Amino acid sequence: MTIVTLTSKGRITIPAEVRHDLKVDAGDRIEFIQLAPGRYELVAATQNIANLKGMFGRPTRKVSIDDMNKAIAKRGATAR
Repeated sequence: MTIVTLTSKGRITIPAEVRHDLKVDAGDRIEFIQLAPGRYELVAATQNIANLKGMFGRPTRKVSIDDMNKAIAKRGATAR
């Protein structure tokens, strides 16, 4: 188990072994995901956006920007 100390500015130093395992370096982003109250998971947010391509399959129909804006406006009108 690795323990780190929180500074007065709310910062921590991630140990080299953990940075190596996460494959992160200076400037990379790390996401904190809440699993339960008081329990978080650290995840390296280093995936390229291009990796998301095809995640939801091919669209069943084409939608224009105008149609999208109308749907957003309609949903916004019914929001609380």
